[in-house]
Amino acid sequence: MRAIALLLAVLLNLALPARAADVSTAQNVIRAQEQAFARGDAAAAYSHAAPAIQEIFQQAEIFMQMVQQSYAPVYRHQSFEFGEAKVADGYVAQRVHIVDEKGEAWEALYTLEQQPDGSLKITGCSLLKAGQAA
Repeated sequence: MRAIALLLAVLLNLALPARAADVSTAQNVIRAQEQAFARGDAAAAYSHAAPAIQEIFQQAEIFMQMVQQSYAPVYRHQSFEFGEAKVADGYVAQRVHIVDEKGEAWEALYTLEQQPDGSLKITGCSLLKAGQAA
């Protein structure tokens, strides 16, 4: 019984760095896209979108227009801070606390999926005013 408990503890400890690495990688992808938006770099922002998103918005400029119109707090803001993240089976869900240019608080939930090449790409972003029910 002790051997099983010890083995389980070792395996759990080995799994933790992988999950932390997944969260760190996801945050790096989200931050890179956020910085691309700040620079007005449509091609760089678009490069972080998953293939399914790129199928819907087939040009980087169209994608950028959609973000500007429908996700203004993501596009331009005063602050952009990472919150809780969850990792499961090649997917990452990452909360982001945003304060927009007008000082209003928002909650974003980014989803990312591991691609066949091992990279993570953004599959979606849900945006709600802070305190608003989903």
